[in-house]
Amino acid sequence: MKVWTKVHLKDQDKNTELISKALTNYLYGYGPIDSICKKYNVDAKDRKILDQFTANRVAGLLMLYLAGDTRRINDIVNRYNVDHSFVSNILPEIEGYINK
Repeated sequence: MKVWTKVHLKDQDKNTELISKALTNYLYGYGPIDSICKKYNVDAKDRKILDQFTANRVAGLLMLYLAGDTRRINDIVNRYNVDHSFVSNILPEIEGYINK
């Protein structure tokens, strides 16, 4: 029987930690969430909780991806692909250096 559970890993891979922190900042640090937190006076403690939650989830996905565990990634996609999502049309956004 399959049971949905959370697992917390004590990952010693500093690259995973670095990438997770950077991606969390990329997703939240300098975007609309920063403006929303200022607008609604979200204190630093609550913002830290949000950022930590996001970084932990990003690290988990990254570790699954690096391990090639597509089965568990698919489980996550199937579980969280809900009809009542606030996300509508996806427009991929990429930053980084390019050669011109």
